[in-house]
Amino acid sequence: MIEKSMLIETEYGDMETFIKHPDEGGPFPVVIFLMDAPGMRLELHDMARRLATSGYYVALPNLYYRTDPNFILDFADKTETSRIKMYEQMNSLTNALVCTDIKKILDNLEGDYHANVQLCGTVGYCMSGPFAFAAIANFPTEIKASASMHGVRLCTDQDDSPHLDAKNILGEMYFGCAEIDEHAPQEMIDKLDAHLSKTDINYRIEIYPKTDHGFVFPDRMAKYNPNAAETHWTRILSLFERNLKRS
Repeated sequence: MIEKSMLIETEYGDMETFIKHPDEGGPFPVVIFLMDAPGMRLELHDMARRLATSGYYVALPNLYYRTDPNFILDFADKTETSRIKMYEQMNSLTNALVCTDIKKILDNLEGDYHANVQLCGTVGYCMSGPFAFAAIANFPTEIKASASMHGVRLCTDQDDSPHLDAKNILGEMYFGCAEIDEHAPQEMIDKLDAHLSKTDINYRIEIYPKTDHGFVFPDRMAKYNPNAAETHWTRILSLFERNLKRS
């Protein structure tokens, strides 16, 4: 396994992006792994590594490079100080900003022999669920498959809601949703489904029974659901297998 860090220059500063891919057999389809709100931590690296061992070139950017790239949520902080900081970081990002980051990543990987940027997928968790949704709509020819796991803000009344561009999607979109999720309520999911059902895009919305927001992450302790987490891996890997096959 090859693991390295690269700095990608943007107009906002250098975006550190962690790269993981098998050490032989490339070039590999690219998967852009978009972090969740608690920040860049070991848990995300482990998940990116699991994707890479399945035969993908995984790029894991630190989306907080504009504000505080060293931020990691302290789950044990009972004063809420760490969570307030997290929401400040999270709310500094927009679908448009993250799409510019994704474009920079794809441009930088063009010259990497190990990366096949013609076959690209994205996956986003929690705050990055809408980013993954927006990305496949904004880069319909580049991104063949995208997954949003317990994504927030997927269908809102804001002008930049990602569902508004969904009609542009040419690939396959998957939404994995928690049954109990105060950050992504069933009402939003129902509105999303109603909107997408009027388009011709290939999508699936799946509700994971008896799960809470963040159920795929072991560090979430009581919210972690190991059976559902393994199902989510099955769904994501099969999604990419269908859409990112190498000829």
